[in-house]
Amino acid sequence: MPSEVKGELSVLAVVLCVHMAVWNQHSWCSIALVIQAFYVQHKWDRLLRSGGAVFQFRPSANSGIVPASMVMPLLGLVLREKCSASGNVYFERFSMVVTITGMMLALFLSLIALGITRPVPTNTCVIAGMAGSAILYTTKQTLTVSEVIEVLEVLLIFVYLSLIVLYLLPRCFTPGEALLIVGGISFIVNQLIKRSLNLAEVKGDPVNYFLPVLVVGSLLLGVFFALLFCFMESESWGSSLFFHMMTAVLGLGILMPWLSLFIGRHPLMWLLDFITLNDRRLCLLAYWVFLSVVASCVVLHQNYQRQSGSKKHQASTIVRKYFHLIVVATYIPGLIYDRQLLHVASVGCLAVFLFLEYVRYFRIRPFGQLLRQLLTLFLDERDSGPLILTHIYLLLGMSLPIWLFPGPCAPKGILPGAGGLVPYAGVLAVGVGDTVASVFGSTMGEIHWPGTKKTLEGTATSVFAQIIAVAMFLIFDSSINLNTTYSWIVGSITLVAMLEAYTSQIDNLLLPLYLFILLLL
Repeated sequence: MPSEVKGELSVLAVVLCVHMAVWNQHSWCSIALVIQAFYVQHKWDRLLRSGGAVFQFRPSANSGIVPASMVMPLLGLVLREKCSASGNVYFERFSMVVTITGMMLALFLSLIALGITRPVPTNTCVIAGMAGSAILYTTKQTLTVSEVIEVLEVLLIFVYLSLIVLYLLPRCFTPGEALLIVGGISFIVNQLIKRSLNLAEVKGDPVNYFLPVLVVGSLLLGVFFALLFCFMESESWGSSLFFHMMTAVLGLGILMPWLSLFIGRHPLMWLLDFITLNDRRLCLLAYWVFLSVVASCVVLHQNYQRQSGSKKHQASTIVRKYFHLIVVATYIPGLIYDRQLLHVASVGCLAVFLFLEYVRYFRIRPFGQLLRQLLTLFLDERDSGPLILTHIYLLLGMSLPIWLFPGPCAPKGILPGAGGLVPYAGVLAVGVGDTVASVFGSTMGEIHWPGTKKTLEGTATSVFAQIIAVAMFLIFDSSINLNTTYSWIVGSITLVAMLEAYTSQIDNLLLPLYLFILLLL
């Protein structure tokens, strides 16, 4: 059995686990979606191998349609269950929109593959048609007219944004990764526009508005300069000065006022009061600055060793995992002592990462060329396009469970049972599990999973290390109360570890999201 099929079976197992705990009118649609995605993925894989795809996708990986297609629908299903149990009708309806939007985006990507495949795959078209009919019928029965319009708005943004991103950034994504990333950005953009047009209805924690404004600002900055530098030289001092000026104008003249509309105050003053609320926050910030200095020293030290000729030109797997350990050391104190501060700090870190990647990609003076030289050492086979995204994926993988945590549906901000580990999903799946699997698999692994480079020893030690980490979290975080959900936690960790063993997609993105979904049940 091919390794891709075994990866798809891992996703199917997650889908079945979700529907064992949650069953509603969208469940049949979810099962129909994963079946049609299974057939369509092989059509996408054939297009990628033959070079028949319209855009250039990331090589050395399959299309990844199955795991990517199910993330948003499953996420919406489990969020709806939690919000329904807490009696939060607004977020229950919002979760239904998330589910249907994810299904529509996945169905659209399937239709693209079927439309450009020759000869036309009749059987797959029939299966996709049946799944699409079920989804459309359920949409008509469960969503209001305004919610359907909202889904269509996201779909429209996704179409145009996909054309721009895949044209400007060839070989950076697989079709599944594009669905996951561009689909998520499209949803965020639409939600921000919707809330901006209805400021009277804006409510909730101000912390939650930093991420959408940052995403939209970064998107505008990147698309504008990517198009501009197609017609002018980006490495000159004049162009670099214009880049920095426009970045300042966008940040101070557009994003700051936009953010102030949501939080009711000037963002910088709000941020100053937020940071200086107590001494613990100042201590955490000082600790994080220290770890940032340590990470920078690791980069400089590795580049110095490369220049001195004492090591090969590419960093080893173990060296790259140093950064996973640093990130784990960063996130755990924040998760235990101050999750709101960690939320804001991780959004700020994402802003810095995106800005530095723009500087490196466009060769903006004075640091653009230096960043290219420093980061080249840490490239792996997944960084085959013009962008270097590995470190950004790592940050997203650790932060997404924190950003997606359903605070309004959690009494006192805490979920019972396995839900108490939901914010730790990124730390467990990426920080602990993926790191241990890579290190032990590459150094001690001998028994390979069929059709992959991953080893049985790496997967087993990954599961064992995550179980130990859960025990440590129970000791140091008194808010976690697992009750009798230990077997579910072990099963969830094992399922995600099997997905890691067989997926060729960006595991830093997929693994935390699937563990988040399973722990939220």
